[in-house]
Amino acid sequence: MSEPPRFDRGHTDDLMSFLAASPTPYHAVANAAERLEKAGFRQVAETDAWDGTAGGKYVLRGGAIVAWYVPEGAEAHTPFRIVGAHTDSPNLRVKPRPDSGAHGWRQVAVEIYGGPLLNSWLDRDLGLAGRLSLRDGTTRLVDVDRPLLRVPQLAIHLDRAVNSDGLKLDKQRHMQPVWGLGEDVRDGDLIAFLEETAGLDEGSVTGWDLMVHPVEPPAYLGRDSELVAGPRMDNLLSVHAGTAALAAAAGRGPELPYIPVLAAFDHEENGSQSDTGADGPLLGSVLERSVFARGGSLEDRARALAGTVCLSSDTGHAVHPNYAERHDPTHHPRVDGGPILKVNVNNRYATDGSGRAVFAAACEKAGVPFQTFVSNNAMPCGTTIGPITAARHGIRTVDIGVAILSMHSARELCGANDPFLLANALTAFLEG
Repeated sequence: MSEPPRFDRGHTDDLMSFLAASPTPYHAVANAAERLEKAGFRQVAETDAWDGTAGGKYVLRGGAIVAWYVPEGAEAHTPFRIVGAHTDSPNLRVKPRPDSGAHGWRQVAVEIYGGPLLNSWLDRDLGLAGRLSLRDGTTRLVDVDRPLLRVPQLAIHLDRAVNSDGLKLDKQRHMQPVWGLGEDVRDGDLIAFLEETAGLDEGSVTGWDLMVHPVEPPAYLGRDSELVAGPRMDNLLSVHAGTAALAAAAGRGPELPYIPVLAAFDHEENGSQSDTGADGPLLGSVLERSVFARGGSLEDRARALAGTVCLSSDTGHAVHPNYAERHDPTHHPRVDGGPILKVNVNNRYATDGSGRAVFAAACEKAGVPFQTFVSNNAMPCGTTIGPITAARHGIRTVDIGVAILSMHSARELCGANDPFLLANALTAFLEG
């Protein structure tokens, strides 16, 4: 293999900007859509009739986006090349009655979303962001990107054994953030504050999907700035790379042998079972309607899906220097070693030998090295949208990603070159 593409600071700088501007899935898909609009894509509504014209299109639904590019002259049975990812990350989410407090502290009631490393959220400056649903039926994104909340840890003087016995956190009692002082806790205070922040009329918000996020921006780390630390890399790193790859592939126009697709779903961290999750109907509906809009039949749909391949791109585990025994002894993925191919014979990942060949060909074309990840037999294996996509749509699916440390922490760590290597591999895959 030729020398791999070297660190592109512009790409990684843009990733860091994307992470900082995407505190929630709703912001992430809005930012992905903005990048695709600049590449010539246009939004289509699910409630409208679709036409079969060539070009780039995308659908937004909540915290999910599906975008695709139809080359000039593409036939109804042309297969798809799909990059799959997810937009959600483990975090703290605001409850329906958010205003609480005790002992002179005003607090925000939160629920635990997904499987976060709870200790990573302690004593950290936190903002608040999400989607506000208005009385007139519209929605508005809001982002309070400043120190607003904090989950204070108990002082060691009141928990003398914490360093010897380990930190034990009760999700209900110990994870409720403070955001001010006062004995008089009034229902509606938090939402009134957000209405004022967003420039909305008092009482105009009737529903909300709000979540807490760390406000410390992403940063280069290390002696030679060879690492990147930041929030929500799992899995906005893949969303960003997939968006860049789709825009690049669309630039090839009529030369494309496939229809390239980006499918970024919500709710992967809690099972994907929603109308915007990978186990929902969104992707299948978009692919089918794309076939029918080009004059295709059910037979054309079946032919197209039979030739389709999906790369399910999600972050994976780099070998940890302090816990190497937790990894398989013959598989030690390293940061900046290129994307990883994830394998699990019990189908927690969807990769098989034929899928490996597809990914290997894409990496070879891009001049990108890749590594293989398999779990230690004594450790349970996580999963991704890959097996769900394969089973739900009958699509050959391959699980890949970038190796990181501190997965599910409020602040994760990756190599500075790996995001660029992943984007190159995804571009080569989409271009066929």
